[in-house]
Amino acid sequence: MKKKIFLFFKILLFFFFSLIIIGSIFLFLYIRNFPLPEKFTERYLPQSTKIYDKTGKVLLYEIYGEEKRTIVSLKDIPEYLKQAVLVAEDENFYSHKGVDLKAIIRAVLVDLKLKKPIQGGSTISQQLIRSAFLTREKTLRRKTKEVLATFLLEKRYTKDQILELYLNQIPFGSNCYGVESASQTFFGKSVKDLTLEESAILAALIKAPSYLSPYGPNKEKLFERKDYILDRMAEKGYILKEEAEKAKRKEISFQQIKNPLKAPHFTLYVVNLLEKEYKREYLEKAGLKVYTTLDWELQKTAEEIIKRQVKENRKYNAFNASLVAFSPKTGEVLALVGSADWFGTPYPEGCEIGKNCLFEPKFNIAIYGERQPGSAFKPFAYAKALEKGFTEKTILWDVQTNFGVKGSKPYIPQNYDGKFRGPISFKEALAQSINVPSVKVLYLAGIEETINLAKKMGITTLTKPPSFYGLSLVLGGGEVNLLEMVTAYGVFASEGYKTSPIFISKIEDSKGNIIKEAKITPKKIISTQVCRKISDILSDNEARAPMFGFSSPLYFKDYEVAAKTGTTQNFKDAWTIGYTPSIVVGVWVGNNNNAPMKKKAGVYLAGPIFHQFLEKALKFFPKEKFKKPSFSLTQKPILNGVLPGNHSILFYIDKNNPLGPPPSNPSLDPQFFNWEKGIENWLKTHSL
Repeated sequence: MKKKIFLFFKILLFFFFSLIIIGSIFLFLYIRNFPLPEKFTERYLPQSTKIYDKTGKVLLYEIYGEEKRTIVSLKDIPEYLKQAVLVAEDENFYSHKGVDLKAIIRAVLVDLKLKKPIQGGSTISQQLIRSAFLTREKTLRRKTKEVLATFLLEKRYTKDQILELYLNQIPFGSNCYGVESASQTFFGKSVKDLTLEESAILAALIKAPSYLSPYGPNKEKLFERKDYILDRMAEKGYILKEEAEKAKRKEISFQQIKNPLKAPHFTLYVVNLLEKEYKREYLEKAGLKVYTTLDWELQKTAEEIIKRQVKENRKYNAFNASLVAFSPKTGEVLALVGSADWFGTPYPEGCEIGKNCLFEPKFNIAIYGERQPGSAFKPFAYAKALEKGFTEKTILWDVQTNFGVKGSKPYIPQNYDGKFRGPISFKEALAQSINVPSVKVLYLAGIEETINLAKKMGITTLTKPPSFYGLSLVLGGGEVNLLEMVTAYGVFASEGYKTSPIFISKIEDSKGNIIKEAKITPKKIISTQVCRKISDILSDNEARAPMFGFSSPLYFKDYEVAAKTGTTQNFKDAWTIGYTPSIVVGVWVGNNNNAPMKKKAGVYLAGPIFHQFLEKALKFFPKEKFKKPSFSLTQKPILNGVLPGNHSILFYIDKNNPLGPPPSNPSLDPQFFNWEKGIENWLKTHSL
């Protein structure tokens, strides 16, 4: 009998352990294919890449895919919001072990009664597991996985850790995932700045993000649930009843749903730079923080002034404008406006983009537009001539001159005012932007040498042979873009050092580690003295007054500002570019289709935009003066500002060696007789 009993227990024990083994195998096979909660620490949550201004406080743009998300710490989430979520989704969160049996039983009874799997009963922990790893189907298999994983989750993490994961994981609709993204999208503020009523709104959305969307037809239902949550918060003692009632009455305004895009031409160029280095898919999920060089206050100022002034310029048939502000010391692009209004519509209505539109809002003139700079190109020729040994006091003849050599077409440039002044110094000619002597300066400096200097200073668009441009180059015969012109003028502002333009100062990964940082690498291009001479000429208001007047847009009371205007033939482009030691500002005005404007010079069309912007911008920078250049007497009277006789400079100076011996036979120079003839004709009707 004892043996039979022993055998029975032995068989029973065998079946018991077999059942345990089979059950364990079954359980292992059942759950082996779904991630365990330990994976949360390894799990990659997609986060949008954010592009900021230089302060990191102004969001310019967000690059995201299907999930727009920003991870935040639980300590940065207000207590109001945490409490609102608890009363809305799981009021026993801090007391249960992951599964609320009472809530499940209640949900099952309701589902049985309705004969549909409708009622929930999931805790925050269960919702987190389901949202992160499982589907939303309501089957026994999925529910079993959910419960098992939830128990493991609760064992692995603290309640606060689970709540933080949950608040960064859950969807809120409109591509928003997590409370920070939802707060920024719906209220335009960080989650840490949410009010009580706004916190209740976010908590209300969790139940049915699409159905309760503030932009959908069920907005009243959203407010009803918000009020319910506020009442529950008062019942639980999180807030006073008076606070709840006050919050119910508060008016709530929602941001218009759109992907913010500030400083569009600047920002989209930054996106272009990022996409050249990183794949778009990576940017949509990596959670990078991109800190640009943009000064948001200067950018807003530039946009407002351009929009206002272009309306004024329309009476002169000028429908577009562009502006770039640049730091010559750091290379930072501080402001960039690529057109009068990125959000505007092409003009005239129905015009064909790229062909016959006077105004194309999306085209970035500042970076991609190649236009003739007019007289704004002159400083490069003067700088090269000064570098060769000519001086700012060098005397030239401003007389009508045919620069066409034997076998070529006549080239007889005119001055803007139609006058000829006779003997004139380099300084006077550049300050007053006199054309004829400037053409002579280019000839003395050398066309190829001037182009090479411009290239070193940042101009990349002059790619044709020097013969293609000829002497008209100094009057704007070659096409350039505004950003490069501003960069090149920055060399004058920094006394000879070129710093390439920088749009991105640094990039951080989602954890705040710096993965890329801009390096300032100034390169010496031209001598300090040459730059000081150019700045001295362009900032001398008295020297330019005979042409521009004493109160032109180029003049700033109590500030030294070097400035140059440019107007192309047929008045297709108007420019003003100027600088201090701290900032360079360039403005272009014209039409996208190259249609001519009314006969107004750059100082009248681009000058007002330049002046209004720089007048405000100067307040953000220290008041600096240009250092005065030194002047050394040479052995050549004409270089010292003394006219030895009634001959052109080619009679006294070898243009390739200004400080060397005079030419033994000046007539060998192909321009000699042209220049002499011009002087001879002028002297017939004028006396010195």
